[in-house]
Amino acid sequence: MANERNTLAIRWQDLVAQKRRECQEKIPPEWTLSTDLLVVPPRLLEYDLPRRSGLLSEIELDITENFSATQLLAKLASGEVSSLAVTTAFCKRAAIAQQVISCLTETFFSQALDRAHFLDTYLAREGKPIGPLHGLPISLKDSFCVEGVQSTIGYVSFLNNPPETRNSSLVEMLLQLGAVLYVKTNIPQTAMTADSENNIFGRTLNPHNTSLTAGGSSGGEGALIAFRGSILGVGTDVAGSIRIPSLCCGIYGFKPTADRIPYGGQARGSMKGLPGLTAAAGPLAHSIEDLQLFMRVAVGYGQAWEYDETAVGIPWLSDLRVTEKRKGSLRIGVLSEDRHFPLHPPVKRALERAIAALTRDGHRIIRVGNQDKDGLSVAYASRLAYQYFTYGPRINMNHIAASGERLVKSVARFDNPLFSGPLPVDQELEPFQKIEQLHIARQRVSDAWRQVWVEQKLDAILAPGAQNTAVGHDTYAWPPYTVMWNLLDYPACIIPFDKASKEQDPENMTTGDAVQPDYHPDEVDGAPCAIQVITPRFQDEKCLWAADIIDRSIHA
Repeated sequence: MANERNTLAIRWQDLVAQKRRECQEKIPPEWTLSTDLLVVPPRLLEYDLPRRSGLLSEIELDITENFSATQLLAKLASGEVSSLAVTTAFCKRAAIAQQVISCLTETFFSQALDRAHFLDTYLAREGKPIGPLHGLPISLKDSFCVEGVQSTIGYVSFLNNPPETRNSSLVEMLLQLGAVLYVKTNIPQTAMTADSENNIFGRTLNPHNTSLTAGGSSGGEGALIAFRGSILGVGTDVAGSIRIPSLCCGIYGFKPTADRIPYGGQARGSMKGLPGLTAAAGPLAHSIEDLQLFMRVAVGYGQAWEYDETAVGIPWLSDLRVTEKRKGSLRIGVLSEDRHFPLHPPVKRALERAIAALTRDGHRIIRVGNQDKDGLSVAYASRLAYQYFTYGPRINMNHIAASGERLVKSVARFDNPLFSGPLPVDQELEPFQKIEQLHIARQRVSDAWRQVWVEQKLDAILAPGAQNTAVGHDTYAWPPYTVMWNLLDYPACIIPFDKASKEQDPENMTTGDAVQPDYHPDEVDGAPCAIQVITPRFQDEKCLWAADIIDRSIHA
């Protein structure tokens, strides 16, 4: 038996070594960092490695650092800048990022450059762009399938799978709209933790501070975009997997209502059709404007339902994009802190600063939520969401056992919110009765929040994105302030705002247990803080519209 286990260990480790060699060989030698440049300080963004490396020209540095996706698209459409130049710049910067923060899984740089050349030729010949995303490089979470490229989604056993033979629905749409696809990004083993580490591609590091988590499960996207190796990326979110990397890495992220963006055709580690929360695909970017751009194009121009049978045929209401209420007209509910999930001092300070700024600008603030009422309790919503997730782990473990690989630490922790109270539904019920009772409990939560919106006449809810900022590796734990909105299927947007400061918040904060992250001022000093903006289901346009108003107010 011992010999058999050793054989399995060697086999999976050899598979990983071979895959890593293949990935390294796909980075052009001229884009490879010298050994001395691989030794970098933890605060990587401050170190400015792309400029120090000498691998990017001044024009390429300008392209990757000084424009939004919206601005670049205008330049690409007019021919002021070529897709080949823009794609080369972001390919180089992504290659640099990969060598120091392990944010990528698959790279297909040569194919991307060929497509950029094709798009430039088309523009010159036809005198018009091929679509609204003409020539723009877009990065993708590893779960999206790209024809000819492997999708391992963090499982060593999936290394035996052949490259994909077809594109995911969203990938097909992005190509039709004129985008250039060039990289896929790292995720955690099982895609169900907030630390993007797996045994194939290693751990994605946070470029703000490499000793802190980049978040998960779309952690590779968050880190790559923060490093500006991507201007616009796509992740997925079933418990916070877009929003957690966004708040950890100091960027903007948006979880739409499920099925607004085509989700079909992705590589999956779980069984289809199980009761549970519905994951959503959505954008990560550097501004609200670019989040709006992606949603407007993907839902509006893209006609999402034409690419995916699960996508709803609801057009994007573009008039909301230009609607401006008079100053002071927003009614904003502020989610109450849950005693089971206390906010770390920098998070609380950032939230109160945001509230002060909004109050100063005349917006009406109403405190909402009730930790003593199940329907409005963050802790209760967390436990109900967790109970839905208990349908999936056995299948995830089967994928892991198939190769003999080890569990990474964040998966082995198996964080859950049960310290905050009992499961909402008896686990021993007959299966169909249990499903019914879970559905009834979820309906009660949904109706309780519906009443809050109606009675308080809210435009949006303002909430923390998490108890904490980015924290040390493998300590992020359960995500109560994001997963509750997945339970309700509400759209939610992360806005980076303020930073942790050991001078302003010098006292340690400990929770007294191992299932929640502690606050250590020295450890997280300088880490990005964030707030979250939420609206009811299918009010995605209003969510980004309100987020834009709030963003402008708090950053004024």
